[in-house]
Amino acid sequence: MLAWLSQLDPKVLLFGCIALGTLAAFPLIATGIGRLAQLKVLTGLLLLLLGAVVFVMGLGAGALAASLHTYRRLTDEQLAAKVLTRRVAERQYLVTLEVPGQAPRQLQVLGDEWQIDARVMKWRPMATVAGFDTVYRLERLSGRYSDVQMERTAPRSVYQLSGHEPLDVWQAVRVYQRWLPMVDARYGSAAYVPLAPGASYVVSVSASGLVVRPENDAARQAVGGWR
Repeated sequence: MLAWLSQLDPKVLLFGCIALGTLAAFPLIATGIGRLAQLKVLTGLLLLLLGAVVFVMGLGAGALAASLHTYRRLTDEQLAAKVLTRRVAERQYLVTLEVPGQAPRQLQVLGDEWQIDARVMKWRPMATVAGFDTVYRLERLSGRYSDVQMERTAPRSVYQLSGHEPLDVWQAVRVYQRWLPMVDARYGSAAYVPLAPGASYVVSVSASGLVVRPENDAARQAVGGWR
């Protein structure tokens, strides 16, 4: 039963329980109003109170059922992208970025490592119970040098991954944060791993941010020998 409930959308759980509570409370409230109209004050008030209690119980059951779903949702990771690297020259790679729902992109990345950045927005518990998931947006993919001096002087490669939006939610939250108490945290998350010939990586995202894992032997060897 719990596993079945956890598969349902939290909004379905919440509003379904509210609907059931309303249906159960309506006859009590209607009868209570009728008794008040007949000047049976005590009985009418008791029925109204009972109807209100039933409605609140339905609301509470919906919130609890929805919160069950949030535990799975906040611990599960989601595939954000796949990255494949092909060496072209010394410290120069052709990187293929595959984001679900988008066409693959090929980017020329310079350096010893590649880095991916994202913005993450988390909601407070009550908003999460109502069905607001932690949301993220991939922002940049860039090259990175392991040597600090080269990082300062060598050619850089940085690519924007997010498109222009007429309404930027991130900026709206920043400007109107006082009137948006349901937002818990906004932060940037970044991860970087070595560039290597024929390496394949998987980028995942969770409520704690980005994680990059090697997908094939070339990537595992690169990470294993990373200094």
